[in-house]
Amino acid sequence: MKILLDAMGGDLAPLEIVKGALAAQRRFGVDLVLTGDAVSILRALEQCGESTVPKGVEIVNTTETVDMCDDPATVFRRKKDTSMGVALQMLHDGKGDAMVSAGSTGALLTGATLIVKRVRGIRRAAMAPVIPTATGRAVLIDCGANAECTPEYLLQFAYLGNYYARRVLELPQPRVGLLNIGAEDSKGTPLQKETLALLRKADAEGHLHFIGNIEAKEAVKGGCDVIVTDGFSGNILLKTMEGTGSFAGSALKEIFGKNLLTKLAALPVMPGLKAFRAMMDPNKVGGTAFIGISKPVIKAHGASNAEAIENAVAQAVSVASSGLIADIERNVALMSIEKEEIGK
Repeated sequence: MKILLDAMGGDLAPLEIVKGALAAQRRFGVDLVLTGDAVSILRALEQCGESTVPKGVEIVNTTETVDMCDDPATVFRRKKDTSMGVALQMLHDGKGDAMVSAGSTGALLTGATLIVKRVRGIRRAAMAPVIPTATGRAVLIDCGANAECTPEYLLQFAYLGNYYARRVLELPQPRVGLLNIGAEDSKGTPLQKETLALLRKADAEGHLHFIGNIEAKEAVKGGCDVIVTDGFSGNILLKTMEGTGSFAGSALKEIFGKNLLTKLAALPVMPGLKAFRAMMDPNKVGGTAFIGISKPVIKAHGASNAEAIENAVAQAVSVASSGLIADIERNVALMSIEKEEIGK
């Protein structure tokens, strides 16, 4: 398998990108293509102890980068030779099996849509971060924080999240829940109520295992495997979980570090504390797949270190070998819902 990496994307590029890519190569035995400024990449390889380009690693020199201030809608027309754009084009051309970038989210999603292309019939690709729950993991799938959100889009995204949970998380019958302020059918705005009707119809027809509305507290407890929501609510849930995890970690560290007695008390529970910290650590997840793109594109967070990049490559390998995209292609007709069908 060959993984394409935007070596210049992210706050810590290119050194941490290269370091993480080499770790992933040792772990998975994949071939790597690093796109970006060749001089900078070679310097990073030297810092990693590599005097020459390692076997299975290819460098594709580019002269431009996508900056965070670049307009995602126009950057690939204005800049023809960016490390991100070249990697996406290579993926489209079949010169790699998956692509990873820690660069601008908006630019990567736009580039994946325009260059790699969506699966035919998919209206909009979705980001689907995997979040920890009390019983395992769940896919959080939404319309995006700034995107127009309609019941049709949420239905489509419910299907996309379902296939991701089934193929990548290997859950045979994912439980799909609609994030709401209560479990009753009467709760929520017209968006939630109309989406609820569509999801119930899909469940009745045997296409999804929809369990109804779910509150955030129940979702975090592990009440469902796919959390469907509008972008605004989804972003709040995700950021709240990140903040809660950070707060809990700091609070526990303070509690057990007060004095010698509390430090001794921490020793028998330390393995559990480390496991909890790892569960909440975004570097352990590594990246988020764009679901609905015709080939695997993985977005690593902007501050990714080497560990995060290694795990983002792990995500890329998992998605590329999962059969997810083929599953979506086979079932895309189920996601085509006309507006007049809402509420029926």
